[in-house]
Amino acid sequence: MAEHGAHLTTASAFEDRPSIFEVVAQDSLMSAVRPALQHVAKVLAESNPGRYGFLWRWFDELYTLLDLLLQQHYLSSYSASFSENFYSLKRVPLQGGRKLHHRLATVGLPQKQHWKSLCLLVLIPYLKTKVEKLVSRLREEDDYSIHPPSSSWKRFYRAFLAAYPFVNLGWEGWFLAQQLCYILGKARHHSPLLRLAGVRLVRLTAEDLQALEGKPLTASAAQPPACSVKEQVKLAAKKALGGLAFSLSTGLSVGVFFLQFLEWWYSSENQETIKSLTALPPPPPPLHLDHDTASLLLPKLKTICPLCRKIRANDTALSTSGFVFCYRCAYNFVKSHQRCPITGYATEVQHLVKLYMPEN
Repeated sequence: MAEHGAHLTTASAFEDRPSIFEVVAQDSLMSAVRPALQHVAKVLAESNPGRYGFLWRWFDELYTLLDLLLQQHYLSSYSASFSENFYSLKRVPLQGGRKLHHRLATVGLPQKQHWKSLCLLVLIPYLKTKVEKLVSRLREEDDYSIHPPSSSWKRFYRAFLAAYPFVNLGWEGWFLAQQLCYILGKARHHSPLLRLAGVRLVRLTAEDLQALEGKPLTASAAQPPACSVKEQVKLAAKKALGGLAFSLSTGLSVGVFFLQFLEWWYSSENQETIKSLTALPPPPPPLHLDHDTASLLLPKLKTICPLCRKIRANDTALSTSGFVFCYRCAYNFVKSHQRCPITGYATEVQHLVKLYMPEN
């Protein structure tokens, strides 16, 4: 039995073939970095919506841009993505003979495999995140009948919502089947995306490590002086982009060590502290929102919606501020402005909480 399972931790068909634990760990690394950066953007947006609110509204696009610079730097310099290099792995072409398979990591991938890898590393996670957000938004609109029943658009997104679970099941099943084949030694790559990029993962060799350690010295010594202004501008731009990518990669490398601490901080071990905080009485409203200051947004009657100035229908509170509105009013405002209409705190649609009153 131990002989049949030995390939889980050692190479079976290839000496440089990484184990399933190494490849799964490097896959989960970037998926752990994204929530950490998203939490930082959320804290900054809530602390100062006017200055840092754009970080939360455009987080997906900003993260994709930073990911593009980071992966481009690592693919060009180390023939691997950031997470793959972190676990001492590199990419080699599936086809191209023994010469390409044993090329140093500092040489980089062939141009075709390089651009395929870059697109699959950056675009696929971005598109998947956007589709998941779209599905979540359409489900909320369908649950609360935001669109009129006769809308032709409603038929389309109902069909989309019905088909999405099966498409997602097929996508995840494809990855699971590929990983099972990799564990059993029937495949040379654990992810279909590597197959599409025309590469596979191998461990860094001793020659790769020596080349990586000596690369900064050889690169600076072999660099010829610029002869024209145009070449100097290109060289300066290249150095600036390389420095930005290197700084970003170094910061991420250091930040990875704090992810375990963040997971513990928000784990169930701290539930007693959280419960003690939530058991405290609610704080008073901000001073600048007091009725005596003649605020235009807060009506004197508590049953009036601050947005439509009518008696509230389908009471809904914002968990970020605690103020209550009509559901339709709050949904439309938050969807358009991503903030609380009273306090200006950064707010998303998932922060809407429906209230069920005793009289209802």
